[in-house]
Amino acid sequence: MNEYKKYFEANKELWNKRTAVHKKSAFYDVAFFKQGKNMLTPIELNELGDVKRKKMLHLQCHFGLDSLCWARLGAEVTGVDLSDAAIDEARRINEEMGLNAKFICSNIYDLKGQLNEQFDIVFTSYGVIGWLPDLDKWASLVAHYLKPGGIFYMAEFHPVVWMFDDEFTKIEYAYENREVIIIDNYGTYTDRNAAISGKEYSWNHSLSEVLNALIRQGMQIQLFNEFMYSPYPNFRNSAELNPGQWHIQGMEGKIPMIFSVKAMKR
Repeated sequence: MNEYKKYFEANKELWNKRTAVHKKSAFYDVAFFKQGKNMLTPIELNELGDVKRKKMLHLQCHFGLDSLCWARLGAEVTGVDLSDAAIDEARRINEEMGLNAKFICSNIYDLKGQLNEQFDIVFTSYGVIGWLPDLDKWASLVAHYLKPGGIFYMAEFHPVVWMFDDEFTKIEYAYENREVIIIDNYGTYTDRNAAISGKEYSWNHSLSEVLNALIRQGMQIQLFNEFMYSPYPNFRNSAELNPGQWHIQGMEGKIPMIFSVKAMKR
């Protein structure tokens, strides 16, 4: 992955800056989490089901709130993220709350050098695979870390969403993975006016690329769903039509915004 090293380093720096803003934001609402709120959405809660006494690997966990929610639900969780600032915050909250999650700072492509275990569940969600250029390598890691019969689950923003410009006024990017997408980024989705700037590097991935990458690793697809809303108000020009269901204004119910996949390792 040496050809991507400069992109990963730039993205890590940007996510370190974002973490400083995100951990204090109303969007993540850490105070509410500390009062006992479950930050997971109905999508993954309903589709993944009971995690009690299950070993879970959470890939690209940001600063760990979802990981810690799964831990509260009885899972033995290991969270992984590229950002050292995010992992430091995850560890701090975990210790403060007396939970038993573990956190590793690593590019997931380098994870084999730091983690030698297998898990009942590998989980990832919302804004994750777009930071990864190679989904075949990603899927091989999923399979590597799953026990036979183990479950992989992902809930992710739909690739159709990433075709639009930031204002959702026009189609700007290809649906499939053709090239690295380079954006001069200002602010962040929790605060558009935050004093954060820098280039970000990402890749669009079609649904067929995601599914076939998993299938090529011997994963058996058990569930695939698409949702016509986002559970988060993280896109510009969005409106909440039903509680917890956000749509792009003018496109309400017309474009898919989330997809989910559940697969079992044979």
